[in-house]
Amino acid sequence: MYPPLLLALQVPGSLSSVAIGAGSSFLELISSSTMNVPVRIFAALPAAETDDKDKQQGLELTCLNKPVREVQVTGVAEVSCPADRAWLLVSVTSTKDSINEVTNSISRRLEYISQTIRQHGVSEEDTTVRRTLRRHAETYTMDAEILVTFSEFKKMEHMCCILLEKLDKSVQVGMPRFFHSAACLSELRLRASVSAVENAQQKASQIAEMLGESLGATLLVREEETKEWRNEEEATDGERSLTHVPPLLPIATVTSQVSVSFSFKDKSRKKL
Repeated sequence: MYPPLLLALQVPGSLSSVAIGAGSSFLELISSSTMNVPVRIFAALPAAETDDKDKQQGLELTCLNKPVREVQVTGVAEVSCPADRAWLLVSVTSTKDSINEVTNSISRRLEYISQTIRQHGVSEEDTTVRRTLRRHAETYTMDAEILVTFSEFKKMEHMCCILLEKLDKSVQVGMPRFFHSAACLSELRLRASVSAVENAQQKASQIAEMLGESLGATLLVREEETKEWRNEEEATDGERSLTHVPPLLPIATVTSQVSVSFSFKDKSRKKL
């Protein structure tokens, strides 16, 4: 703000003066002056910049008081996915009178098993072999375990049938253990979040249509809550052994809840 307008009137040859302040509406008479005496007037006029500032302040107030045109909704989604991997343990045992004999016997069987595994599309990185040698009196016993990770369950079942048919009692094939890979779970969580946002957008579109508005850009997306669980513990090992039920195929489920804010399109900016 600029100081008020000040007018100074001075009478020559006397101490009389009058000060007039504009803008504050005051008139101060210091001493009375003699009538019909010429006076000199001094005036200071500041530049007229208050109008521009007032306009700027008025514009700022208009922006602050403008109502926010937006809608905030929540979206929920639940997605599930079965296990995409399985571990299978294949074991063979041989007992011979010497270490060389038992080693050669196990090596031949392992070679056949490894060849069968490769024929079913399993790489060496997904195969682990472990051998254990024991001695009993005058004999030697060697145990070998092959842990195989499968991503195609039909091929796993077919391979089990071949091994049991060709090697008979000399091979033992365990029950497969199904699980979810890290990539599968990551993809499942992403699908849940994306589906929740899509549901929120659909809800916001319906609300905008009901209000006669047009949905604009997304302002904010916030994930409020996520939950994840599997059903692999639903049946215990004891129940499976009594009823001879095959292992359950685990199902992973993920739920996601998001909060999304959308703007409404400005009707004043419609194209002519």
